[in-house]
Amino acid sequence: MGIVIQNYLLFVNKKLKFQQLILYYINIMIQKNFERLLDIGIALSGVHDLDKLLDFILKEAQALTGADSGSIYLVNKDKLIFKTSRSNTYFKRWGEEETKKLFKSFEMPITKASISGYVALTSQQLNIPDVRQLPPGCDFHYNPEFDRKYNYETISMLVMPMLDQNSKIIGVLQMINCMENGSVAPFSEESQKIISSFSSQAAVAINNTMLTDELKSAQMDTILKLCSAAEFRDKETGNHVRRMSHYSRIIAKNMGLPEKQVELIFAAAPMHDIGKVGIPDSILQKQGILTPEERLVMEKHTVIGSLILKDSVAEVLVQSRIIALTHHEKVNGTGYPRKLKGGEIPIEGKIVALADVYDALSSRRCYKEPFPEEKVLSILNEEKGKHFEPKVIDAFLSGLPEIREIKDSNVDTDEDFDKFGDVDKANLEELAK
Repeated sequence: MGIVIQNYLLFVNKKLKFQQLILYYINIMIQKNFERLLDIGIALSGVHDLDKLLDFILKEAQALTGADSGSIYLVNKDKLIFKTSRSNTYFKRWGEEETKKLFKSFEMPITKASISGYVALTSQQLNIPDVRQLPPGCDFHYNPEFDRKYNYETISMLVMPMLDQNSKIIGVLQMINCMENGSVAPFSEESQKIISSFSSQAAVAINNTMLTDELKSAQMDTILKLCSAAEFRDKETGNHVRRMSHYSRIIAKNMGLPEKQVELIFAAAPMHDIGKVGIPDSILQKQGILTPEERLVMEKHTVIGSLILKDSVAEVLVQSRIIALTHHEKVNGTGYPRKLKGGEIPIEGKIVALADVYDALSSRRCYKEPFPEEKVLSILNEEKGKHFEPKVIDAFLSGLPEIREIKDSNVDTDEDFDKFGDVDKANLEELAK
């Protein structure tokens, strides 16, 4: 009997040691995941572009859960907006860029019928071992149409509500097919707990980024409205500043400038001619060629713009002042107002100079029709190294397909040239409300 008891105690002791070992490794894994979540949280706060942020969130969620695929939906009132998707299977099949081109953003009503809609409405987590075997009477169902279209089989799914610090639903994080040893398995409870914490971090980051985007949009809208004051007196249309600001962004991006600088140039470019508010109507609205004296007065709009924007500490207005003052300088030193040469001209001024001239040549004006593209490109190439920085021309040409799209989607109409058309049609009673 003593030997039996001794063997039993030995067995119990080994079992306890084994359990302790398991608990030890579990604690290590929990600690590692906790540290990983801290690192991800720090990284999330450093991404300010919404599309890049969503892609980063999804990539990290895949790594944390072992998911083959995943999607993010954002909530907009009573609709879910599909924003981004990642799939290792599709990336291997088509490549990452081609895959992302296939999955365009779309919206759908929030209802309990869909899995993502159910989570958005109820804020409940769903860990579904097999979407093909949902229990009878389930409020939601899985639509396999997408799988059939792209030859994919969704089995396990982990769907998380992304709630901000006020428990407001921001979006839905949907992970698909947990991969274990090359096969699809259900998502574990541990993965569910980890991704639950992660989704909260993601929701706060998304919310902050969207608020920042709203502020940027309001800032850009204010700039465009201010620029309209100058355009209302000029022969150009509101579409001009929109087109040339997008052209400037494309050129800056293709020159390899830092992303922050690219976006600052985009936001500041519309202010390039703000100084025209100080030019007399007799010159600004003159039909025909200006006299040498009138030309000198017109050239002062660069200095007036610089003075209007003087002493501002806001980054976008500091950039706007540089552009307003230098966008008529030429690399050969024959521009105005200071006849700067080559490297003396800020890169922002060089970029906007080309964007401005290209738009003037390629667009309709009240005094001319647009030049054919062949003629426009010929003129720009002739001015390479004279008016324009050669590297700026090269960056422009490499972005020509995008530039054509911008030009074609912002074509001026007769109404755009009718400066007082909206004024004559305005209902004063409606405006007073």
